[in-house]
Amino acid sequence: MSDKFVVRRKSTEKKEDKSVVMTLRLDRELQERFDKLAAQSDRSRNELMCMALQYALEHLEFIPDADE
Repeated sequence: MSDKFVVRRKSTEKKEDKSVVMTLRLDRELQERFDKLAAQSDRSRNELMCMALQYALEHLEFIPDADE
């Protein structure tokens, strides 16, 4: 299994929209990196951020405190 976050150009296939609106603060440098990747991949910055969040959750290992 690869630990890489792989992004390919966007498919023209339409998916059902089940989204909600959220506000997020992030460093300007991170926003600029997403903007650059969006331009390269023909995907929106929002779509890439959602993909990255999904990837992070799928690869997350939560280690609770010893007293939990």
